[in-house]
Parts: sequence; C-alpha cells; structure tokens
Amino acid sequence: MKTKIAEELPYLPEGWAWGTLEECVDILDRQRIPINAKERKARIRGKPPSELYPYYGATGQVGWIDDFLFDEELVLLGEDGAPFLDAFEDKAYIIRGKSWVNNHAHVLRALKELMLNSFLCHYLNTFAYQDYVTGTTRFKLNQSRMRNIPVPIPPLSEQQRIVSKIEELFTKLDAGVKSLKNVKTQLQRYRQVVLKYAFEGKLTEEWRKTHKDQMELVQKFEEPTGEEQKKNEGGKPKESFLTDLSDLYELPTNWMWIRLGDITESMKNGIYKPKRFYRDDGIACLRMYNIKNGAIVWKDIKRMILTSEEAQAYELKIGDILVNRVNSRELVGKAAVIPEGLETCVYESKNIRLRLFVNFVDSKYVNFWFQVFRQKYFDRHAQQTVGMASINQEQLSSMPVPLSPLHEQCKIVEEIEHSFSIVNQIEKSVNHSTMQAEKLRQAVLKRAFRGKLVPQDPTDEPAEKLLERINERKKGNTEEKTRKGESDLKQVELMRYTK
Repeated sequence: MKTKIAEELPYLPEGWAWGTLEECVDILDRQRIPINAKERKARIRGKPPSELYPYYGATGQVGWIDDFLFDEELVLLGEDGAPFLDAFEDKAYIIRGKSWVNNHAHVLRALKELMLNSFLCHYLNTFAYQDYVTGTTRFKLNQSRMRNIPVPIPPLSEQQRIVSKIEELFTKLDAGVKSLKNVKTQLQRYRQVVLKYAFEGKLTEEWRKTHKDQMELVQKFEEPTGEEQKKNEGGKPKESFLTDLSDLYELPTNWMWIRLGDITESMKNGIYKPKRFYRDDGIACLRMYNIKNGAIVWKDIKRMILTSEEAQAYELKIGDILVNRVNSRELVGKAAVIPEGLETCVYESKNIRLRLFVNFVDSKYVNFWFQVFRQKYFDRHAQQTVGMASINQEQLSSMPVPLSPLHEQCKIVEEIEHSFSIVNQIEKSVNHSTMQAEKLRQAVLKRAFRGKLVPQDPTDEPAEKLLERINERKKGNTEEKTRKGESDLKQVELMRYTK
C-alpha cells in the first residue's frame, strides 16, 4: 500500500517505504525545559563534576546543570540556530545517558521496532531543509513542519548494515581529515618559524657572508624637527614607556633595535563619518574587517562621500601600513601594507595609517614584524573596555623593531614571501582535499539513503509492513484513549445526576 507521501517522492528499493518523521519517532519536546546561563551557573556553583549533567542546545552541549530530564539514547535535531542550509554541517546529533535539553533542539526517539536512532540521525544530517525552515537570518524548524519531513525506511536489519557501513567509511574519512588538519597546524607553525628566523637574522645568515658590501651600518635616526615633527602626530615615544631596548634579544652585527616611531614619517587616525555620508558612489573606505592575515582583503567595501580636502588627507598610498587600533584583544594591532592596483581609497576611524621613511625601511619588512610581535606587544599594552581593546599612536610609536640594513630587509622579505608561497600552495591542496573529504561524506550518505550502499536481503521483513503495523497500533491506542475519555465523561455525568 502506497501512502500519499510515497507517491510524491523518488523511487525506493524493494522492501523500503516512505514515511513521515512523526510516523517514525516519539517527539519528546514537551519534556524540554530551558534554563538561562545565569541560573545554571548558580545551580552548579560549588558542586563536584560527578553531580553535574550535560545541558544540550541546537548544535551540541552548551553547558552543565545539576539535574537531568532524560536518561536514554535520543536524537536531537536543531529547532533554531542550527546550520540548516549548510550541506557540510550537522543539524542532528545523538545523546546518551542522563541529560537536560533546552528548547532550541527537538527531542526525538526513534520507534525501536521501526528505526535506529543512528540511522535517523545520519539521514537528518543529509536532508535538504530549504522548504521546511522559516526565517531569514536565524532559521527555525517548527514542530509542525518537522513532523512532515519525509523519511526513507529500509527494513530494520538493513538499517543496521547501512549504519555499520557508514561508520566504517566515516572512521576512515575522519582519520584522513585529522591528518590534513595536522598538516595545516604544522604549516602554521612553519610560518612562525620562518618569521622568527627572519627577525633573528638566521634566514639571511649565509646571504650576509657574500654581501658584505651591502651591509651598511644602521644608524640611529635623529629627532624630527619642524615640519617632520608635525607630520608625526603620535610624537616621539616616552623614554619610560615599555622597556629599555637593550632588554631585547641580541641582533646580528649592523642590526639595531629601534622604535617604530623612529622610522615613521607620519601616523594618522582614520576618518569618522555618520551613516548619511555612506553611499555607493563615494570613495572606497577600508575598515578593520579589510585587514586579514597581514594583507588587505578587498571585500564588502563601504564608500564615503568626502570633500577633496578630506579625500587627500586620508588617502592611502602604496606602501602605507594600515593598523587596526580598535578590536577584540586578540585582533587589535593587526596590520597590512597597501599594495599596488587598488583604486583610490581612504580608511575609517578604527584604523591608523603609518607612512614610513622609505629610504630607510621596507614597509613589507615592518608588516611581517607585526605578524611576529604585535599580539604579544599589544596584549600587554592595549587599553581594555567592555568587549574591546584599543591602541594609540604613542603605543605604536614605542613598539620595538629589529632593524636590519635596507638591502637585507629586501632580501628577508623575498625569502619570507618565497617560503610562504610554497606553504600557501600546500595549504591550498590540503583545503581542497578536506573539501573533497566532506563531499565524499555526503556522497556516502546519499548512496546510503538511496539503497545503494549495502546489498538488500530479500528475506528482510519489508518496512511497509512494519509501518502499517505501527500505524495500526497507534490508531488502536488513539481509539482506546477516546473510548476511555468518553467513559470517564459518562461517569462524571452519572455522578452529577445521582447528586
């Protein structure tokens, strides 16, 4: 017997049947109880871990609590806040044992005589939710729509074979992905080693031996005066700020420690304008989001309407360094060099522009030093407000820089860029392989739920018979409840009449 839903869905293998989710599970949503983080924190304060239970939400565990609502294996499916439209992210997961669930996840228990929780969970993670969720930015899967999700139902023994094969293949895939992640971690460490060696002089140690004629001694810069002093809006660093440069590590011959302000022609905070000055026909304005991993990212560009004087005062030129001065503590101080090829652009108030003395220093060299030193430096010296950290021109001016002769700076930049280009190619290959692994995972699931992952067994009891038997039982339970309700009502009426 074909149900209406089966007539509207793709063909299934012999012995399989289409059903709705509500036909396959017990829905336990009414037993959920949300508890806010403040109350949970108060409830668990001072209690040992042995007395605490996991507290689950839309996509996984979100905390702990001192009691439990469930004590069994269940499937949790996101109600809101889950990545419903991302094919590579899980929307459902299995929990076991004592647990508490909030109202951001549907609580499902597969009917044990019809379906395995593990089979259901895998299916819900490959299902396309586009026509079932509502909302624009935060999608929601309400219960009424969830109940109507179509579910392919193989014979129970075939489900067990399918799940076993999925887990076997996923174990191999997981091992491969773990190896790829380890490679990415090693590549990141290699980048840091390259930068560390660069600014200790080790990267160009052999080069110095054969280029002694280009190893002019780095000279201490004189105090700027007159117009130069006006250009450097940050002023000279205070002698007492940070630490004596002699406290820093020893540099090769002809190198010296200086402060960033010594090699900076000018520093200038960016421009602030109210929202009404932002228009599509304005001048491109780089924000803090346009600085990433030491480079300018030309994405989501905002544009400002400015006067010619403002545009000239805040224009970014090739070789300028743009430094983010307001951000979260781990991101404040990130920097990037303005490259060739950009259209005319300015920068917003949460950034600072550094314009260096190009006759003495390579801006790429200084930008690479930011990648080595800025987090350590600004983590110690940035001002902290609610949720944000900030740095000022004086702190930037005081930042120590290991300055090598100009020719060696250029060679160091060349060596770093060469090493990084190799790393980037490897990382690109790793990312591609990782994406292929995720696609393969989805391909496994698609084959599984089309009946193509494991062979069928003609001796298995067809799922259609199981489904019919369960629906008949449910119908019987409903009729019995109805009869009991009518009987109770008659009893009440009888008692009222006898009174």
